Amino acid sequence: MKPLIGISTYLEESAAWGVWELPAALLPAGYPQLVQRSGGLAVMLPPDDPAEAASAVARLDGVVIAGGPDVQPVRYGAEPHPRTGPPALERDAWELALIQAALASGTPLLGICRGMQLLNVALGGTLVQHVEGHTSPVVGRFGEHPVKPLPGTRYGDLVPEEFDVPTHHHQTVDRLGTGLTASAFASDGTVEAVELPAPQWVLGVQWHPEMGLDTRVMTALVEAAATPAVTGRR
Repeated sequence: MKPLIGISTYLEESAAWGVWELPAALLPAGYPQLVQRSGGLAVMLPPDDPAEAASAVARLDGVVIAGGPDVQPVRYGAEPHPRTGPPALERDAWELALIQAALASGTPLLGICRGMQLLNVALGGTLVQHVEGHTSPVVGRFGEHPVKPLPGTRYGDLVPEEFDVPTHHHQTVDRLGTGLTASAFASDGTVEAVELPAPQWVLGVQWHPEMGLDTRVMTALVEAAATPAVTGRR
């Protein structure tokens, strides 16, 4: 059976499709499509009661925390920067609970963009609330820049070469959370990937692999999800 990979979702007050304009839990199609191309079976995880996170993760083989709005600064003990966007309170609470449940159970975990930032916050780290140069000058488009891996890390083993990635973010990791190692950097020194040491499979990437053609990161998550004994999952 294909590993079941849960992906967190947006929760929007209003979304339009067909003749409808209604509240919606939604996810850009690139996320499930990347899971599918990488050999997994994708399932969406809309915001729910954080008390249900452990039960949800127990039914999954892997977890992806998707990109989205800025993390509420109070979560890492900071005052809001003028350029910090409005918080998604339901997502913050739910996704932090998903991350903690995945860490506690040894379930393979991948954080994408906001997901990497939230992983860092969950482990006691902080964020830089505004940086320039990591978005496209065209609204609604992704930018692109090279990311350099750190040899000897999980990410460095997966993608050993410097690699151009799709990017759209204005916040990034500041102080690393407990146990996390930075494993890739942009040319300006921005942390582009973080990870926990083996045996647990935990990786965060600051870019958006779902917007590109390279499947190496997601394939590694799916493969880890298919072999829980290797990851230390209980």
